[in-house]
Amino acid sequence: MIRAKPSDDTRRAGSQKPAPGPAPEPAGPSWLEPVLLAVTASSLIGGGVLRLLDHSDAADLCWALGTAFAVVPATGWVVAALRRGHAGVDLVAVLALGGTLAVGEYLAGALIGLMLATGRTLEAAAQRRASHDLRALLAHTPRTARRRTGTAVRPVPVSEVAVGDLLVVGAGEVVPVDGQVTGPAAVLDESVLTGESAPVERKPGQTVRSGAVNAGGAFDLRATATEQDSTYAGIVRLARQAGAEAAPVVRLADRYAAWFLPLSVAVAGLAWLLSGSAVRAVAVLVVATPCPLLLAAPVAIVSGLSRTSRLGVVVRDGGALERLGRARTLLLDKTGTLTGGRPRVVDVTAAPGWKPAEVLRLAATVDQYSPHVLAHAIVDAARERGLEPSMATDVSEEAGRGAYGVVGGRRTAVGRLEPAAVVPEWARAAENRAVLDGAAVAWLTVESVPVGAVMLRDPLRHDAPRALRRLRTAGIERIVMLTGDRPEPAREIAAVLGLDGVRAELTPADKVAAVRTERGRAVTVMVGDGVNDAPALAAADVGVAMGAHGSTASSEAADIVLTTDRVDRLADATSIAVRSRRIAVQSALGGMLLSLVAMGAAAVGLLPPAVGALLQEGIDVAVILNALRALRVDQGARPVLEPAAEALIHRFAAEHEDLQDVLQAVRDAAARLSDPGGDGQALESVREVNRLLTERLLPHESAEEHQLYPALEPVLGGPEATATMSRAHAEIERLAGRVAAHVSLADAQGVLGPEQLEDLRACLYGLHTVLRLHFTQEEENYFSLAP
Repeated sequence: MIRAKPSDDTRRAGSQKPAPGPAPEPAGPSWLEPVLLAVTASSLIGGGVLRLLDHSDAADLCWALGTAFAVVPATGWVVAALRRGHAGVDLVAVLALGGTLAVGEYLAGALIGLMLATGRTLEAAAQRRASHDLRALLAHTPRTARRRTGTAVRPVPVSEVAVGDLLVVGAGEVVPVDGQVTGPAAVLDESVLTGESAPVERKPGQTVRSGAVNAGGAFDLRATATEQDSTYAGIVRLARQAGAEAAPVVRLADRYAAWFLPLSVAVAGLAWLLSGSAVRAVAVLVVATPCPLLLAAPVAIVSGLSRTSRLGVVVRDGGALERLGRARTLLLDKTGTLTGGRPRVVDVTAAPGWKPAEVLRLAATVDQYSPHVLAHAIVDAARERGLEPSMATDVSEEAGRGAYGVVGGRRTAVGRLEPAAVVPEWARAAENRAVLDGAAVAWLTVESVPVGAVMLRDPLRHDAPRALRRLRTAGIERIVMLTGDRPEPAREIAAVLGLDGVRAELTPADKVAAVRTERGRAVTVMVGDGVNDAPALAAADVGVAMGAHGSTASSEAADIVLTTDRVDRLADATSIAVRSRRIAVQSALGGMLLSLVAMGAAAVGLLPPAVGALLQEGIDVAVILNALRALRVDQGARPVLEPAAEALIHRFAAEHEDLQDVLQAVRDAAARLSDPGGDGQALESVREVNRLLTERLLPHESAEEHQLYPALEPVLGGPEATATMSRAHAEIERLAGRVAAHVSLADAQGVLGPEQLEDLRACLYGLHTVLRLHFTQEEENYFSLAP
């Protein structure tokens, strides 16, 4: 469930949030602005025609009627603002309209009326356009669900769905509540939640979030949440609150009005006093009538809210977006934020006589019946590599020890080694490697003999490095990790990402204290996803929750929720926030500066009321149109991929997963060259590596060089952007050729010569290192571009 965050006394002035409530009602009926525009435009044009026909009195009457018609709604807007405790710049408009009627400057009055109507109409249209996505979100809310009871399926209100109910989601229908797929796999369009248009497949047992659209055939859904506790209901609550509070930059506009209004009246009075001409005073009031001017700021902020919503980023209100736009410090949790939050298989080591693929397949065969998170990771890794688990019998599990079963008539276990088990040399080496890599180890034993080790860790998100670089470009000056994890893995990730600081082994209270310390230096953003992050999110100037897989508590405490499981969406939102805030302030201050200059010219008699009204009309329209620029996509924020390039990225990303066994085979072959008693097995391992390199790896690298890189060059700015990766391809090919030459020499001699061992071992270890680095660079720099 996502709901509004209560106000926090620790927040800075201007950063508090109001209590949750309905969005404010519009200031008047929707037809008022168009009618006012039509009447004022007609009176101005009609008076102009009458003046051309030399009917001056009739022309003045026509303009006076238009002016009088504009005074009525303008006075109503001023009264409404005064009741709310605000004396806005519309008061200047009323004074100017009344002044033109008093001194007989009817043409100027008609022009002011037209200016007022044009500004109000433009602002109303901008609000409607900018909030289109939020309104679409509300209209998308499911109202009914189809509940299966026995063999019958009946429609029921979504509010009646209970946890555990079995629902049927038909083709094209909206998923009504959060649940798990049962029966056939579901093909879903999650663009409303994530901003990504590509359909995704959810297999039986996988979670589906409410709000997604069924893009395939009908499927059954087991409800895991009620309507109010489901994902989409929470997003809708945030959307309804999105317009409930004016952004700080809008309150800034009200503060401008607090001194701008008396200044305008003072200048007008001074001009009248010094010149003795009431016309000059009216001229000053005319050019000091920026009725829609200060409305340009909320137009820009609401436009920014609209842009972020299209990317799967739900921003609670304009104030949160404005604060994000001036943030300078970013604090991040590690697990689930900088890392994926779920363990993945990173390496598989096999005993002599065993292959890593067979080790992984057997481990998955036993673990497929286990609910443990590490077991799920092993099964997923096996299936990703095309290793379908077989059948196991007599399966059991012992908490803290592992899973057991009979596979192919042999007792097989996955988990910890027995305390009395004899640990062979290869296993000790694997254990040391796991310690150095900060990985967990799941041992595979067959008949109580260790035959393999599966290493798992929570890897860094591929999109994290690019996201942090873009955040620094957007204005973030300091990035610090706050984590409850051990210092060693935290420091490793901090070094890879180039963070400015890392604090490990923190409790939730420690995180809150760290957030408050950083807030004392600069506007601070905190990003997290767990229950333990919720207090820190609430304490920050801007709390950001990873809502795709994060906890309900963190989403409740956040100002911003990333509904897609990508941290780079925060970089997108920050870029939009910076741009929207810059345009808002630029529009407000720029327009007011022009108005002040015009006031000075009017005070000394250089601008008569009619000309001043025309000038002010141009100023107001210009700044509102400038504010609407915030709706446009910033082309420099994120590279736009062609569909063909995006498909290539997905293809080669999948191939990287398939090639993990090749990397493992290269490393295992290098390790076996160090075994003095395994010459025959070592040569066979090298032969197998040479086959894998020739048949699988080198064709992959060649296809990347000649298909993927040319497709990415237009997006990345030319061939120089991929030149370093192309050089890595050349080095991989060189090392692979060197391995092939060693195999040819060994085949000619029938054995690996002692003089070959050192160079061959160096080639294999070097090739493994280059491949790991190369794969990581491609995944971070290229593959992270695609959703």
